[in-house]
Amino acid sequence: MNTYLPLLGALPAPVTLAIYGILSLFALVVIVIALNFGMIYVRALLSGAKVTFMELIALRLRRIPLALIVDGRITAVKSGLPVSIDELSTHHLAGGNVNMVVLALIAARKAGIELVFDRACAIDLATKGTAKTVLEAVQTSVSPKVIDCPAQGTIEAVAKDGIVIMAKARVTVRTNLNSFVGGALEETIVARVGEGVVSTIGSSESYKDVLANPDSISKTVLSKALDSNTAFEILSIDIADVSVGGNIGAKLQAEQAEANKLIAQAQAEVRRAAAVATEQEMIARISEMRARVVEAEAQIPMAMAEAFRMGNMTATRRAPIETASPDGANGGGEPA
Repeated sequence: MNTYLPLLGALPAPVTLAIYGILSLFALVVIVIALNFGMIYVRALLSGAKVTFMELIALRLRRIPLALIVDGRITAVKSGLPVSIDELSTHHLAGGNVNMVVLALIAARKAGIELVFDRACAIDLATKGTAKTVLEAVQTSVSPKVIDCPAQGTIEAVAKDGIVIMAKARVTVRTNLNSFVGGALEETIVARVGEGVVSTIGSSESYKDVLANPDSISKTVLSKALDSNTAFEILSIDIADVSVGGNIGAKLQAEQAEANKLIAQAQAEVRRAAAVATEQEMIARISEMRARVVEAEAQIPMAMAEAFRMGNMTATRRAPIETASPDGANGGGEPA
């Protein structure tokens, strides 16, 4: 530096001032960068997860938290995961949880589960806004979980003999990371298992068969591949409780008999009403016939009077009827 000082002195004053200004500006920029990114850069460098100042400046310009991305990279690199700053920042801008993805990748690596960064990011975005996380999905894949079916109460089904069977199943599942994105969740597993239990009990000839072999339910349901197109793989289905309910067959028969009785009563009432109506109709017809007779009787004197007037009828004297007297003589009437 001392070698160049005489040369600077030989230059014109404006040029010298310009050079000093440029050098001062450069020093100021270096100082600002060191103050803003120095500690983060040194921390990453000492951790073996080296980052460049250009990457740090780019993160700051995109308003991405430096500590979040750099600490995530340090954690990943320390665990043997080659994750870049650009990958982490891109997932953060997409609305993902960088720390959760890194922890999930570490858990999968330690458990020997194949999980790439892109799939972990996809699972994290798929679980965004829900109570689940990508880390929980990996943990469930490592340590299976048990789902009660149903969550409360029991599943009720009717055997062929009409007896109600109440059952409760427990389903052991683990996460299928390859089909987690777009796969059906626990509600679908519960619904499918419940449907399988009802179908199996309903095909049993007697409730005694179900009570004697409850494992037949789990074997039949498990053979139906109920975990297809879901985010889980069913490991086992166990029947936790089986009990007998009411006799729904007898109840239905009693209700059918009551319904038949009401139908018969209604039909009898219809017939009674028809008989009453017929009876009333006959009474009305009898009254009508009597009225016609009375009308005809009233026309007889008129007809006789018309006949006398027309000379079609004359009055004749009727001979008295002779009766025998006790002494053998004819009694009454004129003598012969």
